[in-house]
Amino acid sequence: MTLFKRRSLNPGGPPEYLVVCLGNPGREYELTRHNTGFIFASLLAEKYNVKINRIQFKAVTGSADINGHRCLIVLPQTYMNNSGQSVREASAFYKIPPERIIVVFDDVSLDCGALRIRRKGTDGGHNGIKSIIYHLKADTFPRIKIGIGAKPNPEWDLADWVLSKFSQDDLKLLKPACEEGIEALELMVDGDVDSAMNKFNS
Repeated sequence: MTLFKRRSLNPGGPPEYLVVCLGNPGREYELTRHNTGFIFASLLAEKYNVKINRIQFKAVTGSADINGHRCLIVLPQTYMNNSGQSVREASAFYKIPPERIIVVFDDVSLDCGALRIRRKGTDGGHNGIKSIIYHLKADTFPRIKIGIGAKPNPEWDLADWVLSKFSQDDLKLLKPACEEGIEALELMVDGDVDSAMNKFNS
């Protein structure tokens, strides 16, 4: 237990960063692979003792002081394919450029529990990222990609796979990946995306 909290560099002011965690709203989607961003957000909120319960920007949001940087945690409630609507509204309201919008999401091209940090890039076939790029008219936002594993059978429909629930074994891999993702986020809000990439991109 720490006796002294880090002093905020931006106490009570507007957010410097958006931390956008992607998923689908509704109890039926809890613990599904496409909701990895929401799972990440719950662990982030637990670590920083913040509540994500404010309704704004077509999202549920909460404010956190991460390494002295005020961050708005954003969980879009538009369903995955329209995530960009929420991100556009929040970024326009606070005048936050894409380079300070960090997006956390699931990636089928990575093994379950693997982590990749990217400074920018294409949508890679992810509909949530596609929507954000469309609405921001930019692909220069950093990403924290958390692996959920590929379809176990090529015949499976991709939508069915990403909307399936994690097994207990997979959840055991997911939690440490999210914890490492939080460490990466702490470096990224300090402006050190390169260090996050070097440390976590194995």
